[in-house]
Amino acid sequence: MIRYIKAAMRGVKAELAAGESGWVSLTSSDALAAGGYASHAGKTVTPKSAMQVSAVFDCVRKTSEVVSTLPAALYERQADGSKKRIDNELSDLLTRSPNSSQTATEFWEGDVAQTILRGNGYAERLFVGNRLVGLRPMFGVTPKIMDGGGFKYSINDRGKTSEMPASKVFHLRGFGPGDGLGMSAIAYGAHSIGSALAADETSGSVFSNMMMPSGVLESDGTLTPEQREQLQAMLSGFVGSSKAGKTLIMEAGLKHRSIQMNPEDAQLLETRRFSVEDVCRWFGVPPIIIGHAAEGQTMWGSGVEAIMLSWLTLGINPLLKRIEARIAKDLIPPARRGTWFFEFNREGMLQMDSKAKGEFLSKMGSSGTMTANERRAKLNLPPHEDPAANALTAQSALVPLEDLGKDKT
Repeated sequence: MIRYIKAAMRGVKAELAAGESGWVSLTSSDALAAGGYASHAGKTVTPKSAMQVSAVFDCVRKTSEVVSTLPAALYERQADGSKKRIDNELSDLLTRSPNSSQTATEFWEGDVAQTILRGNGYAERLFVGNRLVGLRPMFGVTPKIMDGGGFKYSINDRGKTSEMPASKVFHLRGFGPGDGLGMSAIAYGAHSIGSALAADETSGSVFSNMMMPSGVLESDGTLTPEQREQLQAMLSGFVGSSKAGKTLIMEAGLKHRSIQMNPEDAQLLETRRFSVEDVCRWFGVPPIIIGHAAEGQTMWGSGVEAIMLSWLTLGINPLLKRIEARIAKDLIPPARRGTWFFEFNREGMLQMDSKAKGEFLSKMGSSGTMTANERRAKLNLPPHEDPAANALTAQSALVPLEDLGKDKT
């Protein structure tokens, strides 16, 4: 049974790869020519069309921005288990300037966005001799699994196709079945995203073409073709949102009857509400993160804080681990693997919750875990000159009764 499941998964991936005709930039105009994925709603889903759905755009934006703006550094593990920050060429590449035109924040933001949408993000490893000197984003990449394992990559650049070995490509994978490729949320979520696109188009058409007086004209007689044309021409002046509130002038026995026709009656509002929650499910982002409150839920309160922490733990942290592990495997020099490691500072995510960070630092100080200067560093404050600021302290609240009132100095 497992063998059949794996075979079916490989078949699905082959169809997806064939249908996409290669990887394209999120903002490239070639995205519309890439074929895309058909949906039950009749809409073709591509990266560009998917990003026109506000829920998709904000899920991708929020996740990639949170990851790319976290503090990060390259460390060396010491013999006693502690870690020492390293400031060298590789550290500069990963945290400051990965190439001549991007900052580290811009690079990781784009790479994470590609990974979230497509399941895979690619960058060319730039070398001078054997020294890694840069990472440059790559688009138009199609990964090919080698018979003996591993990958080679086909790159389509301005109509020219070339191949690149795995040693020249930094390949960041998203969630996947274990064959080394991430699964594309655009491909597997095409039906949900296509429905959201169709709902947006339908609601737009309703607002664009609906008669804003929300009524019909009735006549006891039968109009001639010429009269119908004249009436249709007259009614065109009452169609569209800019004509809202205009008054119809009726004559020749015409009568106006009000009707109710709005998106809610057509269940468009409910459909669009569901599409937001469905899209969020594909990207692993709670709807509250992108400003969508579920029915009966407010935008504030302890419940929302719990949801935020859950997202950081279950959504953001696994992505951080993927990036750290891939850097350790592909970018750390072989001689330094096991001692050097790249790490994001998860505590940076607490910056949005000053109360939680205050309680955390207080506990670290009272438990003898961090010195005052170490806690000040977490707040980006300069170290205190008092030598006592470098001493570990612990709170002592319980003392023997016979020692009460005694001077311990």
